[in-house]
Amino acid sequence: MGGRLDLGADGAAVIRCFDPRDLSDTGTVAVTPVADVPAVIARARAAQLLWQDQGLKRRKWAIADLHQAFLAAGEELVGLLAEEVGRPSGEAWTGEIVANHDLFGWWLSQIDDLLTAFPLDLNPVNYPRKRGRVQLDPVGVVGLVTPWNLPVAIPLRCLVPALLAGNAVVWKASEHTPRVSARLFEIIRATLPEGVVELVQGGGDQGAAVVGGAVDAVFFTGSVRTGRRIAAACAERFVPCSLELGGKDAAVVLHDAELERTVEGIVWAANGLAGQNCAAVERCYVDARIHDAFVDKVVARVEKLRPILDVGPLCNPAQLDIVKDHVADAVARGATVRTGGEAPGPGLFHQPTVLTGVTDDMKVMAEETFGPVLPIAPFDDLQDALRRVDGTPYGLTTSIWTRDLELGETLGTQLHCGVVTVNNHAFTGALPMGTWGGPKETGHGVTNSRFALYHLTRPRTVLVDALAMPHEMWWFPYNDALDRVGKGLIELQRKGGSKLPGARAALSGFINRWKD
Repeated sequence: MGGRLDLGADGAAVIRCFDPRDLSDTGTVAVTPVADVPAVIARARAAQLLWQDQGLKRRKWAIADLHQAFLAAGEELVGLLAEEVGRPSGEAWTGEIVANHDLFGWWLSQIDDLLTAFPLDLNPVNYPRKRGRVQLDPVGVVGLVTPWNLPVAIPLRCLVPALLAGNAVVWKASEHTPRVSARLFEIIRATLPEGVVELVQGGGDQGAAVVGGAVDAVFFTGSVRTGRRIAAACAERFVPCSLELGGKDAAVVLHDAELERTVEGIVWAANGLAGQNCAAVERCYVDARIHDAFVDKVVARVEKLRPILDVGPLCNPAQLDIVKDHVADAVARGATVRTGGEAPGPGLFHQPTVLTGVTDDMKVMAEETFGPVLPIAPFDDLQDALRRVDGTPYGLTTSIWTRDLELGETLGTQLHCGVVTVNNHAFTGALPMGTWGGPKETGHGVTNSRFALYHLTRPRTVLVDALAMPHEMWWFPYNDALDRVGKGLIELQRKGGSKLPGARAALSGFINRWKD
């Protein structure tokens, strides 16, 4: 973790923080009392009105300043990520700092076009002297509940577009990463107007208070179980929610795959973030013709990974227990540990593990492991392998590894998942222009791309009528003349209709529409 909920010396709730690399104490962070959450949301609502009124140009200036402040704090954030989640520095720089530089840049460059109102194409005969548009207004106050695995990147994926669109955000950070969340919040608070972003620290009670409070939309990344509760709570209040609930991602390796690249890519995708990535490769299906050679190369590469320097620890003891349970279940059911398999420390470190002889009913193949474990299964029938890929409740990402790029693309797009990659895996969540999300128990809604604005804005139609006449065609009274207009107009438009009689009927109706 980072942290566990406890009581301080004064009896107030705190999060006691520790370094998962060696379990050393790293301090405490105060918990936001649940009773204070309504006032926090009220402050955000008051700030949101002023923030929206500033206009997009001024909001962009402020977010551009935040962008630079974030980059200036990069080294400090990398250090905190090491202490709080055990993140290797190279992984922290690329996954949490550089990727978010791209995120800021893309949204700042695109937001004008994405928020531009578009005109209504009104028929001047049916709707004379009328003009209209559809504009995107901010929803208001967004409730954001984020996990611990990417404690900088995941919040910013929502915060940046939400703020540019004119919203305020009440952010409930993970109790496992309170220090890095607090530092990111300090950077935001020092740059943006007070109250535009509010931070709530604590556990499930605080999260429930945010979701159940007077927020106008909810963005959540986390477990399916919590996601179901959030969806139900939002449905009660008719509040839109965007849910990203994880995955059980598969890689499918065809017989013609470029073996060296495939091994390197899958080893990275399975063990990056210590496997604590909803897009990690958690299942690998390999053509039986190359299975043994592939496994040998994977094992050799995994055994070169360095603890802490390449693969960090698990973030909290509960997650380490899940990883150990999945490995033990697989071994008990007949799987073979080709390398790893133990949790020798230091701290919460678990060895990167490769399993063979796995079957799809094992926990490690059916449930989200969220750890550095790579189970590998052979296949003889490619279509059967694809059915197995789709055989879990999740649907986030899948990768196909082959030299035949057209075939890989075709196979990938046949699968029931939100993201498909050919000859790569797991990095696409860092692409601000691409959608991130999936079907089934992965949830609904997306982060990243223009489609993230669907839950962050509310479309509003505005129509202006300059017609000075005392009547509209469809107003009262309803009479025979109106019937003739309607029938005549339809006859003119109907395929095979009688054009001249239709025109005569419509014109007659127009002329006599308001005669007594």
